Amino acid sequence: MNNKKNNQSKKHLRNWLLALIALVLLVVLAVWPTDYYIEYPGEAMPVGQFIKSSNKRPNNFYLVTVSVTSRPAPVLQYLWSFTRPYDERVSSKELLGGQTSAQYNELQNWYMETSQQNAIYYAAKKAGKQHSLKYLGVYVMEVQKNSSFKNKLQIGDTVLGANGHRFRSTEEMMNYLRKQKIGVRVTISVLRGKQEKHFTGKIVKVKGTNKPGIGIQLVEHVVVKTKPKLKINAGEIGGPSAGLMFTLESYEVFTKQNLSKGHKIAGTGTISPTGKVGIIGGVDKKVVAASREGAEVFFAPTDSTSVKKSETNYAVAKRTAKKIHTKMKIVPVSTFDDALNYLKTHY
Repeated sequence: MNNKKNNQSKKHLRNWLLALIALVLLVVLAVWPTDYYIEYPGEAMPVGQFIKSSNKRPNNFYLVTVSVTSRPAPVLQYLWSFTRPYDERVSSKELLGGQTSAQYNELQNWYMETSQQNAIYYAAKKAGKQHSLKYLGVYVMEVQKNSSFKNKLQIGDTVLGANGHRFRSTEEMMNYLRKQKIGVRVTISVLRGKQEKHFTGKIVKVKGTNKPGIGIQLVEHVVVKTKPKLKINAGEIGGPSAGLMFTLESYEVFTKQNLSKGHKIAGTGTISPTGKVGIIGGVDKKVVAASREGAEVFFAPTDSTSVKKSETNYAVAKRTAKKIHTKMKIVPVSTFDDALNYLKTHY
């Protein structure tokens, strides 16, 4: 009898220990980080809510986001992502490119600001409204490994000039630096916050071009002023991919037109100061998010820069739309005019 009770007690203890071990293992899997971030379909949001203007228009244009985990995914979330067809696992190195999370987020903010300025500028120009563009310098987006300014310049610094020369355009700055000989010392003036700083380094061969330079990835820092006034504030959203949709909404504001006629229009793509629509990342996830929101049309860039034609945003968007059986129409665009003409023709 006692043996039976002892056996039962041992069995209960063993079961309890197994349950405890399983619980501990589950907790560990739920918190132990991998080296991978998870990207997944985000939201489709009305662009009008980000536009500040006295002339508000119908809110039927939608920008679309890709969500990403704020930190490397724990093991359990990483494994669960394999059950979700549009979740993508991206290594820390691939996502951050050797930057810290803070630097990466700051970089995305600079991309967003540039996207907004380009959108306002081109929309005002296209609408025939008064506009001016003031060149402030160039944003430092990345400092290359071979740059002698590697531990001096920071992401978000605005380069104002070199060796006492103040530049009026990015082209002027690059032409000046390319005339310098490799190894020659150069002093760069930058604006960091509200403080001007000066750093000295050497001219190096710029990665990818082998031409003389200071070894930075850059984008123009400009401020656009228009009449009537228009501002864009996208809050926490980063990156350049909402450029096309910002331009469409801004154009509606400037022209007082109703381009969408009540139809939900989503899309993606960067915008240049000349109206060219550029390639973006995560278009498959954006198609999923736009379809969930009930968008009728999705503008997708045909830009084939650095990718095969079968891998353009438009090609991937078409394949994704077919896979998810959406009724949403995927429309190819290479310029702002492509999107504008489609809307004027169909609505």
